[in-house]
Amino acid sequence: MVNNLGESNSVFNHFIAELRNADIQSDRLRFRRNLERLGEIFAYEISKTFEYAPREITTPLGVAEVQLMVEQPVLATILRAGLPLHQGMLNVFDKADNAFISAYRKYDKNEAFDIHIEYLSSPSLTDKILVLSDPMLATGASLVKAMKELLSCGKPKKVHVVSVLASIEGIEFVKRHLGRLDLTIWVGGIDDELTAQAYIVPGLGDAGDLAYGKKTE
Repeated sequence: MVNNLGESNSVFNHFIAELRNADIQSDRLRFRRNLERLGEIFAYEISKTFEYAPREITTPLGVAEVQLMVEQPVLATILRAGLPLHQGMLNVFDKADNAFISAYRKYDKNEAFDIHIEYLSSPSLTDKILVLSDPMLATGASLVKAMKELLSCGKPKKVHVVSVLASIEGIEFVKRHLGRLDLTIWVGGIDDELTAQAYIVPGLGDAGDLAYGKKTE
């Protein structure tokens, strides 16, 4: 299942418009904050799919029955670009366990690249709800490799993948390689094109660089 939140008219699209806007992108604080706000909205929408149970809450004037989540998810992200989006979801799922993966593109002289995983920190994922976030789902290779690494920590009962922008190619790649999981993909927009360097067009550029500054290759 693919849920594209950008298809519905809401303030969500204003935040994505600012992320895409080259004139606004120069403000790194605003860029990171917009990713964080989108993470909060994604988390709210994902929370609607969870299991709930009634609980009595004592107020100063009596007792109220409310429906509360039965469990918190495990929030995972790919360093470094995923950190603001992850933080937004953590603002909502504030009791969640967390997982972090360090992955990067290793280019050769012909500008082809492989995905390298350097580091993984994760709790057990067995029978948990896993939410894996990465702002850009371009080819899908980084996300699939990160997910396979996470599965070494146990098989979750449900997986949610969150990306602000995705390509059609990236979504299809994820479906092909992770189809055996109970998987839902959440995106804010789907773009048609990828460049030869595997950047989404029109996209927004390099989310990691825009959030934290340019890096050496």
